[in-house]
Amino acid sequence: MIEPIQSDSLRDIFIQKFERLIFSGYFKIGERLPPERQLAKMLGVSRPVVHEGLVNLVSKGLVTMTPRKGSVINDYRKEGSLFMLTALFEYSDGQVSERLLASMLDMRLLMEVETVGLAAANRSQSQVAQLQEIVDREGQADPDDLKGIAALDFEFHHLLSIASDNLVYPLLLNSLKQFYISLTEKFFADRSVIPWVLEHHGKIVGAIHDQSVEKARDYTKELLAHGERHLRSILKT
Repeated sequence: MIEPIQSDSLRDIFIQKFERLIFSGYFKIGERLPPERQLAKMLGVSRPVVHEGLVNLVSKGLVTMTPRKGSVINDYRKEGSLFMLTALFEYSDGQVSERLLASMLDMRLLMEVETVGLAAANRSQSQVAQLQEIVDREGQADPDDLKGIAALDFEFHHLLSIASDNLVYPLLLNSLKQFYISLTEKFFADRSVIPWVLEHHGKIVGAIHDQSVEKARDYTKELLAHGERHLRSILKT
């Protein structure tokens, strides 16, 4: 997996390459890395590029650098930051392992149901109107435009997160955006699910309009449960 890097943006490419080496298991958790000079030779870049790249990986929680002792690979589950989550999904490149899928679906069920409940309690009239406008655009979308439909779906859920008045969840969704849209495109490849999803989006907006917290939560649970069943069936084929 180690080969010379050729790019104008060597530091960024080094970081991306090194993240892949860690996530793939080439470099193991707890492993001490070769000296920077040796890493530079292995990857065909200068020592300053290696040093700057490792400093970036330290900021993400992937690596610990100790003066005169060298660098060690961290357990990113313990040390990783939100930046690490983005890198993990980028490494997956749209290919979903069972473990990663289960982790993401569990996270959505735990967080999104409560977030939608908060949106029902805290939303503004303007946000209700914006949510309805997205649902209207979903209804008018070309069913063959999977990328466009997936983007609208993300926009809907992201606006729900903003309406909740929670500062963290919108940022978390943003960090998953590329992976989210890629996975949602696969989901909507079966056009038969589009009307069902659209109907539930409308029900959620109606509950939020009425500030009915429990109805909003229940409709979201139904939406996520249906999505999980269908997505798993698609990914198995």
